[in-house]
Amino acid sequence: MEERRISYARRFVRLLPALLIGVGSVYDYVTPTGFTGAPFFTAAPLVAAPLYSQRGTILTGVTAVLVLLTLRILRGGLPRAELITELVTVVVVSVLAVLINLLVRRSDERLASAREIAEAAQRAVLPEPAERIGGFQIAARYEAAQEGASIGGDLYAVQDSPHGVRVVVGDVRGKGMGAVGAVAVVIGAFREAAEQEATLEAVAQRLERALARERARSEGVESAEGFTTVVLAELPYGDSVVRLVNRGHPPPLLLYADGTVRALHAVEPALPLGMGELGAWPDRAQDADFPSEATLLLYTDGMSEARDEEGVFYDPEVGLAGRANARHEPAELIGVLAADVRRHSRGGMADDMALIAVRRP
Repeated sequence: MEERRISYARRFVRLLPALLIGVGSVYDYVTPTGFTGAPFFTAAPLVAAPLYSQRGTILTGVTAVLVLLTLRILRGGLPRAELITELVTVVVVSVLAVLINLLVRRSDERLASAREIAEAAQRAVLPEPAERIGGFQIAARYEAAQEGASIGGDLYAVQDSPHGVRVVVGDVRGKGMGAVGAVAVVIGAFREAAEQEATLEAVAQRLERALARERARSEGVESAEGFTTVVLAELPYGDSVVRLVNRGHPPPLLLYADGTVRALHAVEPALPLGMGELGAWPDRAQDADFPSEATLLLYTDGMSEARDEEGVFYDPEVGLAGRANARHEPAELIGVLAADVRRHSRGGMADDMALIAVRRP
């Protein structure tokens, strides 16, 4: 319903320049001499400037001038000076509308170029994982809170290793290029550690040290106060279990074939990465059953903190209950989930959202 209203609004706005010319023509024709529809003809090219192409803007301005001139020829009645003033006004505004259109088009081209660069950066930092890794079906999705934005502080990565398939999903505090830099550090450290470290706890410690080194090289309040929440998952080969280390991140969800959903809460809560000076204790991985045809869903708080108009948070357990079954492929599942979150928040998400689903066939 919301999408239909938006579609109708866009169509109306696109038709607005023609409507202004039509309304101006009727107003000018039916009102007594001395009343003029020139303001409508003047507004039409200005409205067309940000909506139409350069050719469309020029055609709108020419049409407005010709219609006004035709009405004056048919009706007459205005003094010559007033007629010239009206025509000159519409012509000048039409020329300005063409100039505005040129500026808008250049801004759009620059924005499109910046968006392409951002998308290329995102593909480089967050490449799409393969659909199958180590026998598991995998899908990932990044949903930006703002339309057109495609890069931020959320992260995910999947790595095949001698110890099983290892997954990380995280959220860097902050926005902008500083957050993107931290994302690159975490993912780079994860890919290296996932190959080399024998335990998931050791992988978490490698990420902690990598962020500490990065913070030591950086300066500023954001660097000093920065932290990253992550959840690490390990799927050993041949064992129907998932091993988890959670550092201050929302709990993963386990979706069974019969439609039930289970949140895998951390038994021993731990601080996010980058907050080691507040307390130090060893990471401890916890195991959970991961049977065939079940799906492991890891996500960032952009999903769990999405609110509706009344301020109610989205509950992923409620949203997914009954939907997760053997017929859902991971890509389909996260697509349905992302659409549900958008509907819940009516497109007004406050934070980016990263999702990754791993299904055991």
